[in-house]
Amino acid sequence: MKLSVYNEIISLIRTYKTRDALPQIAEQYPGVSLNALGSIYAQEYQKKMRKTHHIHYHTDKMEMYYDLYQSRLQNGQKHILSHMAEEIDLSPALLARIIVERHLSRTQYNGENAPKSFVTQLMKDPSLISDPVLATEVHECVLSDDQYGSLVDSIKHSIGHEYEFKLKYNLDSHGIPYIGEEQMRARGYDKTPDTKLEVPISVDGHIVNWIESKASFGDEYSNKTYLKDQYWSYWNRFGPGMVIYWFGFIDELNCLQDKGIVLRDSFPENIVKLNPLMK
Repeated sequence: MKLSVYNEIISLIRTYKTRDALPQIAEQYPGVSLNALGSIYAQEYQKKMRKTHHIHYHTDKMEMYYDLYQSRLQNGQKHILSHMAEEIDLSPALLARIIVERHLSRTQYNGENAPKSFVTQLMKDPSLISDPVLATEVHECVLSDDQYGSLVDSIKHSIGHEYEFKLKYNLDSHGIPYIGEEQMRARGYDKTPDTKLEVPISVDGHIVNWIESKASFGDEYSNKTYLKDQYWSYWNRFGPGMVIYWFGFIDELNCLQDKGIVLRDSFPENIVKLNPLMK
């Protein structure tokens, strides 16, 4: 995807401000899959949450949100937190966590903050929250939030495994020997791509020693982060390699092929096996 097209899609996402509009956007860009649009939307949403996180997590704001929740609760309102999240443009799961933190501080910890691990446990299983009404409100937020929370984390983890399996299936189908992360850790490697090839291959004239699978769209922010935290570390240990962004990437980011980082959006067909014994 060209950067210009990506910027147009981002502009539309910011205009519509809802994931429900993605099918409409897809109609304008027939060459872009819903998976790609969904990933782009999620990345844009997470960027917005990171930029505004400090505002919502200011102590005065958190106290205000909790007081507002209590006020609406006393007025007999329902679905309070989900409506509040929409009003303040905050992730429902993040708002629910704020309310749980304030609730614990006021009811169990004498004004002190509850341990983060305990709050996380309650968010993963709201039935453990002693207040049944709050438990229901939090549960609703977790289920309705398609960007944050333990449920979303589980879904992303599952999708990630699905595409790692797809990568390994392709390697097996092409008869390319490799070792996975667990085997690499067992051998003492501290940085582990999804697969390290036992024998290098060539993709469009570029040597590939390892392959990383990303079940996401490769935008500038995520690719830059991955380069710093993962890809260059793999390059330092294993030499040049390849990253597959299964939901696509910004074309202009594929500028490091000659330096040893190849980007693709699918398993490449133009493979040269360097070992004549590989069939």
